[in-house]
This record gives sequence, structure tokens and C-alpha cells, in this order.
Amino acid sequence: MKVLITGIDGYSGWPLALHLLNRGHEVSGIDNLVTRKRVKEVGSHSAMPLLTMEQRVKAVEKHLGKHLRFYRGDLCRWETVRDVVRKEKPDALVHLGEQRSAPYSMIDVHHAVETQVQNITGTLNILYALREESPQTHLVKMGTMGEYGTPNVDIAEGFFEIEYMGRKDRLPFPRQASSWYHWSKVFDTGDVMLANKLWGISATDVMQGVIYGTRSPDITRKEFLTRFDFDEVWGTALNRFCVQAVLGLPLTPYGKGHQKRGFIALEDSMQSLTLSVENPPAKGEYRVFNQFDESYSVTELAEMVVSAAREDQGIEAKIQNSYNPRVEAEEHYYKPHHENLLRMGYKASRTLRESLKEILADLVTYRSRLEARRQVVQPRMNFRSPDNRGSLHIPVGKN
Repeated sequence: MKVLITGIDGYSGWPLALHLLNRGHEVSGIDNLVTRKRVKEVGSHSAMPLLTMEQRVKAVEKHLGKHLRFYRGDLCRWETVRDVVRKEKPDALVHLGEQRSAPYSMIDVHHAVETQVQNITGTLNILYALREESPQTHLVKMGTMGEYGTPNVDIAEGFFEIEYMGRKDRLPFPRQASSWYHWSKVFDTGDVMLANKLWGISATDVMQGVIYGTRSPDITRKEFLTRFDFDEVWGTALNRFCVQAVLGLPLTPYGKGHQKRGFIALEDSMQSLTLSVENPPAKGEYRVFNQFDESYSVTELAEMVVSAAREDQGIEAKIQNSYNPRVEAEEHYYKPHHENLLRMGYKASRTLRESLKEILADLVTYRSRLEARRQVVQPRMNFRSPDNRGSLHIPVGKN
């Protein structure tokens, strides 16, 4: 199959490209490389050194004997998106090329507008490009479990049956996003659903849980390493906890630490995306996959890191809860459903505990890179105003 990946330079995009190439697919990708710039903006860098995209392409040719076509371009430029889709006419387009950080979107009005305008514009450009240049292409869009929020009922997989005032219908499950970023993803979902309804574009909407890990089986050498962010803006809570442990800093869960989310290993995220690509929906079908394996609270994550650091690296780490800068429920019900991928043959390949051993070992190897940016790991942001009604500017570090 011919697969086009947007955001191919990213944490998920790069290992997905390697995985699909190793499975014999023809892969191309587009990226404007802006994440590298944005991470520098907050004074950080990837925990592990990264080759440039041009060097990555050469490494693929040298070590895998494969050809990877790369286009440097911005998804917000209509002509760029149209021309790439016209040239490639892919069987599947995996859309990962968006601003992916909730904290980044909450810094101030400029970052909020940038996030929503760029994410929504890029998705609309892709939808119109597929309509005009490659209507047979299957769109695999990466959404987020964060679209659903934390309702006090089970979270359905995309759609649910409802009865109201004596009438029944099957409707999209309500969205209750908690950041400008997550709302941009909600809008993306609505736009893909509308394009499916108007034009019959076949689409798989993957509601992604939090991905963890430094490696997948396709990352077999240092030239193939993917990025691993650990600062408070771009890194996940788990990433920050691991780096805090390696640097001898206290692990800092926000508030009570009872916030719960769904998680999946990097290689299993690649597995689910590959299943989506290789098993396309029926022509004109729109489907939703909730992509995660297990749910953990922030405190459970911190405790697992403390245990793994001690047992695997001989590091004695401690937990020190910090002020919660986010406007979120710290005590909540959380039970999302995820059956669709299981029906397609998905099976988790590793546990979080197994991944933690590998993550910590990799971070210890690159401890000097972490030491150089240790100031970005500690809590320093605030989404709340003094009267708890808005967001404050995050003090962004200098590179």
C-alpha cells in the first residue's frame, strides 16, 4: 500500500514510518519541522539526540534499503497539501501533523489561536485535497481520548444509543474537552464526520490515549531514535516523572494525583495504526477506535516510576505533590470502552512496567542531555487566574 504520513518527523510519525516500511509498504511523509522549534521555545530539547529529517531519510536508505519520500511543507498551505496529495495519491493518509500539546495551547491567546487555527486549517486542507485529488484514499486521523473529557458515565467508542423524550437515536458521544488543544481535536472530528457525510470520504478516527515509551521494535539503532519530550509543556506526566527520577528530583503529580487517563505503549500505538491502515473501512464508512490498553491515575504512574527506578536502576525517588495548574476534576469516574481494535486482532505486546525498564535505561544513558535542561522538568505553569476563571501566561524558558 501507499501510505502518506503527515507529521512524519514527530514522536509517533517517525516510528510509524519505520514500521510501515518494514512491513513492505511504500511510505511518504510531510512535516514542517515546527515541533523542534516549539520545544526550543520553552527551553527544552528531546531527551535523546535526533538526526535531521534529511539524515533520517539517508539512514533509512542505508540501513533498511528502503526509499522514503519526504516533503517539507506546511499543512496550512492549501497548494502544498493539494500538490502532495495529487502527486502521491495514497491508499491511506495517516494524519498526525498537528500541534499536540494542551499546555502549549494554554500559554496565552496567541498560542491558543495558533493551535486552533493551524490544527483545524490543516485538517480542512487535507479533507479538500482528498476530495479533489484522491477521493479513494482512506483517512486515518489521530484524535485523542481527551476529546471525551471525564463524564460520570462510561465513555462509548465514538457513538452511543440514547433515548430522550420517548425517542431513540445513535449519536456521537458528547465531547467535554479541557484545553484549547483538545477542542481543536473535537472540531477536527466534526469536520471529518461532515466530510464523510458530504463526500463519502472513508475515515478511521483514532481516539488516542497517552502514548509511552522511548522505543519500538523498529527503532533498532541510534539513527532511528524518535523524540522523547520531558518538559512541562511538551512532555507527558509519565515522561516528566521518569526524568525527575533520573535527575534525583522529586516526582511532582499535580494536586491529589487522582486524575485518570488511558495509556498505550508506543509499539502498540503503531500496531493499532497499522491495523487501521491495513484493514480499511468500507467505502464511505466513518468509524471510531478508542486506542488505549489500561487506565492509570497520575499517582499510580508516579508510584510505578518510583518502584521501577529503585528496582532497575538503584535510584531512590520520592513523590512530592504540587499545586494543580489545570482546571480539571481531580476525583472522577473513568471507564472508556475499546472493543473495535480488539475485534480486528489487536493484542497488547507489553505492559507499562516492562516499558519503564527500557525508558529509564535510555534516560540514564543520556543523563547529561537531561542535566542540561533540568530546569524545565519542575512545575512552573498556571492555567488558573487568581479567581479561578481563566489562564495565566506560562513563564516560557529561553533556549
